[in-house]
Amino acid sequence: MQRLQAFKYELQPTGEQQHNMRRYAGACRFVFNKALALQKDNHEAGNTFIGYVAMARNLTAWRNGTETPWLKDAPVHPLQHALKDLEKAYKNFFAKRTAFPRFKKKGQGDSFRYPDPKQIKLDQANGRIFLPKLGWLRYRNSREALGEVRNATVSQSGGKWFVSIQTQREVEAATPRGGMVGIDMGIARFVTLSDGSFLAPLNSFKRNESALRSAQRAMSRKTRFSHNWKKAKARIQKIHARIGNTRRDYLHKATTTISQNHAIVCIEDLQVRNMSRSAAGTSESPGRNVRAKSGLNKAILDQGWAEFRRQLDYKLAWNGGHLIAVPPQNTSRTCPSCGHVSAENRPTQARFECMECGFEENADLVGAINVLRAGHARLACGELAQSGRSVKQEPAEVSELLANRSRNPLPSRA
Repeated sequence: MQRLQAFKYELQPTGEQQHNMRRYAGACRFVFNKALALQKDNHEAGNTFIGYVAMARNLTAWRNGTETPWLKDAPVHPLQHALKDLEKAYKNFFAKRTAFPRFKKKGQGDSFRYPDPKQIKLDQANGRIFLPKLGWLRYRNSREALGEVRNATVSQSGGKWFVSIQTQREVEAATPRGGMVGIDMGIARFVTLSDGSFLAPLNSFKRNESALRSAQRAMSRKTRFSHNWKKAKARIQKIHARIGNTRRDYLHKATTTISQNHAIVCIEDLQVRNMSRSAAGTSESPGRNVRAKSGLNKAILDQGWAEFRRQLDYKLAWNGGHLIAVPPQNTSRTCPSCGHVSAENRPTQARFECMECGFEENADLVGAINVLRAGHARLACGELAQSGRSVKQEPAEVSELLANRSRNPLPSRA
């Protein structure tokens, strides 16, 4: 089967190349924003959506016009791809997958892409890559890029420039290893597996929060856009880059381990955006427990639940496995022993105690077991029928856990 994979490297550009990359990223940002403004004006006038082909004609006029002649200095393919990015953003909005497209700001996600592989030359032996109008750029050759080059994306993060090379290659279909497991996401425990193991949270933002707060306060005391202000801003960017890199490294290691040791992974279909929404409310109807909800939102976003699921999905596919998303309702309130459902079954955040039969266990482990059972139920209904495992058999780890509890029963709660 064919595999698309990206290999990211840190660039080592010259001063002139850094200047040109900033100009090209700014040109792509300008084209994106100008096209978005044109789409908004067109919609307010009652006209239909402007497709990519028609918008590309406007790009030609902008490049040849007298108001923006500097657009000619940038390579045309990245400018065209900025229009494709806008069209994709609109399609995702129409499909209710994302919010409405917003204008891009300078210094936030500066990037541009070369979509034509014929214009890209990769010299891995000497650690350099050729990109149109930039020439040969040195990069830190940390690993080999496998496959045929499809495109290259240049981006800036934390004051450094990176190139992400997407390749395509033919790989043999992988045979999944391991069995089926359920996963419960949490705050005190980042990941709890139905076999009883768990991963502690990293909390990369919380670890660097005090340093970030000090750097932000120092920046607020500087004169805006002065030399010292720019140095203070660079320190803040460095801290943010450290937080993001640490979190991504942790998530990659966790998802790689889980995907390599399990054939089917069941996970809760959590709506992270809704769960981390602010509780401040409005002036007419103010929210309640705003400070506590704000702390919970910060903790949820610090874990990176959405990125964990995204990585787990494609890594399981690479290893021949499958990811099953199940509804999260009552997964931590249902007793895995007798099936009793009640909010009182969870007296504390970490403890589960059934009001009906007295079964006691960690609440996250109970949630993982119920997620696993819900995954088995979905398999029994026909999902992923090509998997050879019996779907009506009780998971071994669940049977063993309940058997131990039956041999050592706990007293029922009065």
